[in-house]
Amino acid sequence: MAGQVPRVSESSVVRSLRRLKDRYFPDSGAVTAAVDTDQEDSQPGFLESLPVDLQFLVMTFLSPADLCLLGATCHYWRGMVRDPLLWRFFLLRDMPFWNSIDHLSMPQLELLAAPLIDVKESLDDREEGVDTESKFDYMAEYLRGSPSCRQQWLPSLAPYKVVTSFLQSLVASAEPRYAMFGPGMEQLDVSFVTRLMYAPDVLPVAGSGTSHRQIDGIGSGISYLFNNQHKLNILTMYSTNRAERERARTQQQNITNKLFTVVVNAESGVLTFGPAPHVQQVCQVVDGFIYVANAERDKGENEPAQIQALLSSAWGSTTRPLLVLSCISREDGEEETQPGVHPITKRVPCVHMAKRLGLSMLGNPWMVQDVVVESLSGLLDGISWLLRCSGVKLHSR
Repeated sequence: MAGQVPRVSESSVVRSLRRLKDRYFPDSGAVTAAVDTDQEDSQPGFLESLPVDLQFLVMTFLSPADLCLLGATCHYWRGMVRDPLLWRFFLLRDMPFWNSIDHLSMPQLELLAAPLIDVKESLDDREEGVDTESKFDYMAEYLRGSPSCRQQWLPSLAPYKVVTSFLQSLVASAEPRYAMFGPGMEQLDVSFVTRLMYAPDVLPVAGSGTSHRQIDGIGSGISYLFNNQHKLNILTMYSTNRAERERARTQQQNITNKLFTVVVNAESGVLTFGPAPHVQQVCQVVDGFIYVANAERDKGENEPAQIQALLSSAWGSTTRPLLVLSCISREDGEEETQPGVHPITKRVPCVHMAKRLGLSMLGNPWMVQDVVVESLSGLLDGISWLLRCSGVKLHSR
């Protein structure tokens, strides 16, 4: 996916900014002495007087929030920071390093894959009276999708709502139940399920799900305690028995997934998946799903069809959330990079994982969260989102 998106070079962005400056702010390149006090406010500042390539260099070191604040300082910077090619550059540069994405913030990758607009066209569209709403707003896409922006600009609760939320969190509520499945539980060098069961500092085990009904072939699940307050029950569904899973992992082979029944169309050869009988029982009682994806592999085997089969409205409500844990076994080793450059990563970016799994085609709320199995970093962020989607009142913020 990443190779299909046209890249934006720094020189292209500088040319776009230079054309914008020359066309709309021709007098901003030199500082002149003010004749009177009325003209003093119109004189360009030091940053405006810098060459455009240096202005662009400064902007590359600013956070998205700082760029927006810079754009609020004057008319000149408002125009410069809204350059579409600038934000396309930032979007393509930073998007592979976002650690989460959801159904509300997923960028429109098909528009990013479209041919780049001409720099002159992007400037002509700024003429007064020209409709620019139909153009792709890279700035809006960046601010909507970036995890740092989503967290920084979440609306804060009023003081009385904070107290109400805290009191509600003290009231015992029904323990939500989730079905967990996916190749990331079976293919990685570090076992996700084993690590999860022995991580009392992250998500302590609160006991077996004795209060829940037993499901043939699945059991009653294991209950965990989130934030020392909220219980959640997880039913683990493996694709096959342990011996076959271990053999497939060591030999890097695909195995028949016994969670699904498969029907092959005789004419087209298309595979149609459906939940096996014992999985249907699970789909009827759970409040949501956890899909553990293998982010160390570029491709999966029939993943979108299998996810769609479990989340199909035939087996339950489309309001039930899907949390995708995009897992790698351990962090990459420390590698030297240039200042201002993201470190090299060997995982599938969460945005590309969402595309690979076909999540945009689902009617259910979903989220992809990067997780490192060895440390379980990122797991609590995903669980927090899942509980909120299930109606659990979390006392945070």
